[in-house]
Amino acid sequence: MKKFITGRLKSFKYAFKGLFLLVTTEHSIMVQLFAAGSVTALGFYYDISRQDWISQSLIIGIVLCAEGLNSAIEQICDFVHPDHHSKIGRIKDVAAGAVTFTAITALIVFVLIYYPHFTS
Repeated sequence: MKKFITGRLKSFKYAFKGLFLLVTTEHSIMVQLFAAGSVTALGFYYDISRQDWISQSLIIGIVLCAEGLNSAIEQICDFVHPDHHSKIGRIKDVAAGAVTFTAITALIVFVLIYYPHFTS
């Protein structure tokens, strides 16, 4: 049991190290965190409902997760094949496309939450 607990603590250590690296080195994450902070401030300003907070929090988490995975995929690709290669480019494009899906979904969610506040 002790080994299990120490193993989990090490896992958290590595996870927080990765989180720190993402936040301090990846510009796409920095931009997304700024956007997340902005819509969070809007949520407080407009006193959005509990359900809207849940929706907003989930979509922010999904976008940040997609950005993090995209960054990891890009770094793996650059490590495996540092020179330009069409197949590596395709992999990176597909990963970026997945982030775009989440960003478009986030935009839709934010419009659904905030549009009524801007029109009344």
